[in-house]
Amino acid sequence: MNALHDSARHLPGLDLLRAIAVLWTMQFHGFLVGGLGPDWAWLERYGWMGVDLFFVLSGYLIGGQLLRPLARGTVPSLRVFYLKRAFRILPAFGAVLAVYLLWPGFREAPGMEPWWKFALFVVNLDIDYAANAAFSHAWSLCVEEHFYLLFPALALLLARRPSPAKFWAVCVAVLLVGIALRSGIWLHDDAIQPQRPWFVEDIYYPTWNRLDGLLLGVMLAAWQAYRPASWARAANHANGFALAGVAMMALAFWLFRDRVGLLGNSIGWPVLSLGLALLVFAGAQPHGVLGARALPGTGWIAAISYSLYLVHKPIYAVVQAHWGQWLDGRGIVAWLAYGAASLAAAALLHYAVERPFLRLRGRALRASAAVPAAAT
Repeated sequence: MNALHDSARHLPGLDLLRAIAVLWTMQFHGFLVGGLGPDWAWLERYGWMGVDLFFVLSGYLIGGQLLRPLARGTVPSLRVFYLKRAFRILPAFGAVLAVYLLWPGFREAPGMEPWWKFALFVVNLDIDYAANAAFSHAWSLCVEEHFYLLFPALALLLARRPSPAKFWAVCVAVLLVGIALRSGIWLHDDAIQPQRPWFVEDIYYPTWNRLDGLLLGVMLAAWQAYRPASWARAANHANGFALAGVAMMALAFWLFRDRVGLLGNSIGWPVLSLGLALLVFAGAQPHGVLGARALPGTGWIAAISYSLYLVHKPIYAVVQAHWGQWLDGRGIVAWLAYGAASLAAAALLHYAVERPFLRLRGRALRASAAVPAAAT
């Protein structure tokens, strides 16, 4: 969502995937307004996977920002990296958080965690979901923030003495530890059945359980940065990768047929992430079906996807509060009403907050680059 590198807008396949990710997530959150009708239930069921698609895209694009210079033997500027991330993430997030705090009617649920948990990006690690579900979708932003903080240090450490064996050891360790953690937590909580939403609080939200998508994205970035010839050869088979991704997604759907069950929450996450990574690889190629041409509207939805992710849940609540009784049971009309209101609010946030700060970021980066030049 917020993590996608600006270069993604020049890759129509990644724009398409980013648009699918946010629209699919919105479809899932239709449960907040009682669902959008039985005709849409099949799509709503797995819509939570849209966030995992964002994670894979973030791992690939943000990972590439750091790994490409390292592969060339240069050290990336962490000051520039964090400056870019701050200007990209904080303004829109801060604006939405302020509205949540100042206007209780904006909230999709009555209770909300203290502001400082959102400001410090720790709400996913300590949340009373039953009582304070408002703005809980910020959990995924917390995961990405933790990734931004930890991955640069790990990348620099591994780059000191680059070794494929060392890289693969870290990747396998992260995957296996994730499977072990989720399985252990699931078995423990299922046995004692704590009187709280333990699946969300203990498994679904915490960062240490949600690294699979980011890891698979980073692995794509490492492949492209360190093995460009192999990447280019594989790019000739982009459609085959897309088909493999669809097959892996079908397997993930089967593993997660019980979303809160042990099977999905043990091995389901790496399977899902692999399927999404195959689709991201295919989308990053200009000659495959996914990346060959831009579909009308997807570039714009991709551009506002961060704002759309931030505001769609509270906008659902606002629309329901004013027109929910009339929209109830109206199927496609309700779907269009909730969607159009969310798109309008996201466009307002994007053009009023995101874009001005991105322009300011550009000036700050140019000024930052000019300082050492002037000093010489």
